[in-house]
Amino acid sequence: MTLLEVLISLLIVSVALFGLARSGALSLDAHHQVAQRTWALMVADNVLTDIRLEGVAAPGRRQGEMRMADQSWVWQAVIGPSPDPAMWRVDVGVYAPGDEDDALVMHTGFVAP
Repeated sequence: MTLLEVLISLLIVSVALFGLARSGALSLDAHHQVAQRTWALMVADNVLTDIRLEGVAAPGRRQGEMRMADQSWVWQAVIGPSPDPAMWRVDVGVYAPGDEDDALVMHTGFVAP
């Protein structure tokens, strides 16, 4: 084996290892995003449950903050009419703190007025 062959082999191995490292990093990032969306969906479900338990839902906008999984979540609920006059539609958006422009989750539920 010549020195040139060894250098080319090392180059091929380094490119392959870089690809594997990049793939692992992307996988970790995707896992983190899925975990964040899962927690945000649980926050949205809790907000819908709180609205249902209040018993009286009125049209309008509500917002608040909830702590879950050692993290603060900002939520906003919009209560409005639904196709069924006997129900209100509730759209809950959950945001990461400091990023209220892009919702992690938008969740819709229906409550009795």
